[in-house]
Amino acid sequence: MADAKIIDGKLFAEGLRARVAAAAAELKAKHGLVPGLATVLVGDDPASHVYVRNKNTQTVAAGMQSFHHPLAATTGQADLLALIAKLNADPAVHGILVQLPLPQQIDSDSVIAAIDPAKDVDGFHLMNVGKLAAGIAGGNVPCTPMGCLMLLKDALGDLAGKSAVVVGRSNIVGKPMAHLLLGESCTVTIAHSRTRDLASVCRQADILVAAVGRPLMIQGDWIKPGAAVIDVGINRVAGTEPGKTKLVGDVDFAAAVKVAGSITPVPGGVGPMTIACLLRSTLLAACAIHRVPAPNL
Repeated sequence: MADAKIIDGKLFAEGLRARVAAAAAELKAKHGLVPGLATVLVGDDPASHVYVRNKNTQTVAAGMQSFHHPLAATTGQADLLALIAKLNADPAVHGILVQLPLPQQIDSDSVIAAIDPAKDVDGFHLMNVGKLAAGIAGGNVPCTPMGCLMLLKDALGDLAGKSAVVVGRSNIVGKPMAHLLLGESCTVTIAHSRTRDLASVCRQADILVAAVGRPLMIQGDWIKPGAAVIDVGINRVAGTEPGKTKLVGDVDFAAAVKVAGSITPVPGGVGPMTIACLLRSTLLAACAIHRVPAPNL
């Protein structure tokens, strides 16, 4: 059997960002509307700083406004909630993203609940979670699962009737991914690390989404021949050279590529899609807030 087709998330994300930029230019030309994304970062975590900086850079590159709000690690909950209230009321801001995790003195659930659901481009507000679960259009959807769905539809076309297994039950990826697949008329199973005979469950999947956060957990013989495999995991492990590290997914790629029909690599698969989908969500949120027809992105 030939090796699986590699699903190039980096290439797809580049195309999506280009489409968002073109749509943003058209919004500005026709309606004088410039989508705006506000990012809030509490503390000095280096990885979070790099991630947020990339978001801000790509937002500007797409022709949208970027408003970054760095806050000290000692910031109290009241001050953060006051900033969110200000951003909720700012007509130039159409998307609000509070980088998680937050310091221990801040209750994340209260912060997420305080964001205007229309501007919650992360899709974490209970209003948006409920709309997704109920299959109601118009809500904001978490960016990483949306990126996974876009890659799957590009690789496979119509997903209706396919058996899908999502390994992982987080509110950020696993659960919303399952709801998105249900919305495409897949037959969906949510599995996790405590699922009995997990390997056997995975082998039933035409579509296997691994989002469990355990490096190389999904083995090659867990995969149905010809299945589409989406690896959401980003795990840093020891490299082959002393003192060096490397990124691996939740799937043993070297073994899985010999069995699957198509597969995302790590890095270069799902990762680049998250920020691209964030830009898409911000633009669509701007259209919804201003009641402007949304482009097909």
